[in-house]
Amino acid sequence: MDNLGLFALAWVALLAWLYLALFHWKFWRSDLFLPAVTGAVKKWPSVVAIIPARNEEKILGQTLKSVADQDYPGAFRVIVVNDSSIDNTARVAKKVKGKASVEILDAKPLEEGWAGKLWAMNSGVEGAGKKAKADYIWFTDADICHEPDVLRGLVAAAVLDNRTMVSQMVKLHCESFWEQALVPAFIFFFQLLYPFGAINSDKSKRAGAAGGCILIEQATLAKIGGLGAIKDALIDDCALAGTVKGAGGRIWLGFGLKSRSIRPHTFSDFWATVVRTAFTQLQYSWVLLVAAILGLVLIFLVPLFLFVMGLVGGNPVLSVVGGSGWMVCIVLYWPTLRLYRLDAAYGILLPFVGILYMLMTIDSALRHLGGTGGRWKERSYDF
Repeated sequence: MDNLGLFALAWVALLAWLYLALFHWKFWRSDLFLPAVTGAVKKWPSVVAIIPARNEEKILGQTLKSVADQDYPGAFRVIVVNDSSIDNTARVAKKVKGKASVEILDAKPLEEGWAGKLWAMNSGVEGAGKKAKADYIWFTDADICHEPDVLRGLVAAAVLDNRTMVSQMVKLHCESFWEQALVPAFIFFFQLLYPFGAINSDKSKRAGAAGGCILIEQATLAKIGGLGAIKDALIDDCALAGTVKGAGGRIWLGFGLKSRSIRPHTFSDFWATVVRTAFTQLQYSWVLLVAAILGLVLIFLVPLFLFVMGLVGGNPVLSVVGGSGWMVCIVLYWPTLRLYRLDAAYGILLPFVGILYMLMTIDSALRHLGGTGGRWKERSYDF
């Protein structure tokens, strides 16, 4: 490719980042939090928390305690769904005592056509319905600890802002090198795909949620046909959000610094997480896979490559244009790094992390081709 072609490519990459920065719903923002409760909730609705748990004996005691000890003024109870665990998950759950009552249910054997986590969640919903039905259901994961006022904030936001579903992206465990390199990038890429501003806007059809912390109206869940409406969804949180918004519900997604995952992740854990859903996100389309790869190369690799190429080849104009695209990328990434209190220098790693996520996506497609793409917690799904 001649210098003119390289220069044009550099401009395409720069313009792509400028478009994302200015016209993509301010996806890069990391300051979207639940609003402070400014009005009084006249009558606090009843809530039931449902925690699906599969082989979680090491951490469930701590996380379940944080849920059961919520400082919530209304009626509140907790259901832990033991999802065919082969460890002491149920025994650990039974020992937890808190302000709210805790009930342990054993999920029935997984039915064909259901994703495992959704099956466990559905078992919890059915179990909750055998008693007095709650006004809201709070789905939260077994690895997440919540500060005592989290539920109060979720409910207040739902009631006072008339939201049928409220979700928070919890603070992920981010201490090791690989966590610091991959966690903020995961959040950044998620926001690229699911801009929070679009999700929260009634004018946009875009929908998304973070499955670790979802509050939803019981009536809305019943209206859409329950979790059976999305029973085979591997990206269950976003599928639920899309179904709710498609039915006329108002949803909200933001960050929750008072909720945090205590589960550490290795590099292989990240790889497995992305591989499980990446090709699903692309609707199992090889055309979209090729488009995604080309897009990742264009916005993450091309600017850095052309910046270096311009320096080495003595072409300052090429270096400036390529470097400008790279700098816009780093500037937009900075709010996410700041959210995790990481140095801005981690932004330099983003192109290389983009390569890793691209390889994970390719691996996801190849595994789906082999019938093992949706493997998670000793289960495989290839719907």
